[in-house]
Amino acid sequence: MTIKLIAVDLDGTLLTSTKQILPETEKALKQASAQGIKVVLATGRPLSGVMQYNKQLGLTGSDQYNIVFNGAVIQNLAGKVLMDMKMNYHDFTNMLKLQRLAHVNLHFETPECFWTCDRDLAMHLNVNAAVNNSMIKVRKVEEIPQDFTFNKVGFSMTADEAEVDKLWNNIPEWAFAQYDVVRSFANIVELNVLGASKGNALMDLAARLKIEQQQVMVFGDQGNDISMFNNPEFTKVAMGNATEQIKTSADYVTDDNDHNGIARALKKFVL
Repeated sequence: MTIKLIAVDLDGTLLTSTKQILPETEKALKQASAQGIKVVLATGRPLSGVMQYNKQLGLTGSDQYNIVFNGAVIQNLAGKVLMDMKMNYHDFTNMLKLQRLAHVNLHFETPECFWTCDRDLAMHLNVNAAVNNSMIKVRKVEEIPQDFTFNKVGFSMTADEAEVDKLWNNIPEWAFAQYDVVRSFANIVELNVLGASKGNALMDLAARLKIEQQQVMVFGDQGNDISMFNNPEFTKVAMGNATEQIKTSADYVTDDNDHNGIARALKKFVL
């Protein structure tokens, strides 16, 4: 069946190890877009961390879309929000309980900024905020208002990646029952409201656009992409640098993100 929508993860997929889009990959995605195929960036980042890449790919306006915050938010590139799944103050207190399981930074992501109650911030968290063009607001727990809402939570390494392992291995069953929990990279664990995932958001967007799920192709490499790769209807392409779980779930394994893996697969199956 003809592909009508291509969903592309950012870090480790569209972007190289140096956070660039390779010229050949850019050309292939622009060619697909010129043919009327929707190119949708699907990422754990907020929209502020995605717009420069939309611009580079020539994606603008109310008929182009991004899936952000790991699927908690769908919005068009004119700024209209189509779906917005948030957590609240009760969830905030639950995250503080989880943080006690290991020595990790904890931050809360909103479209406006990152929030944290940690005073000692590791370089990873500072870099993450900078990459996403977001400021970090540091507040005491008692300064967080009762009406506080946020789209995504991140637990990240401080000095020792083993602490993220410790957290991941000790997350209680109640957390998995109440939240969508993924290990997006070795040094970060992310949580969203239950049901918020890239896979579910992509199904929602495809339905809104009247695109059959069999007409959707996805590209990914890490744990926060697995929800897209669990859909048997999508055409699933794993990057050469993907986790074994992603590769096992894929229909095709392409080259890695530093060697035009996306362009190779598009030339083979779409262009």
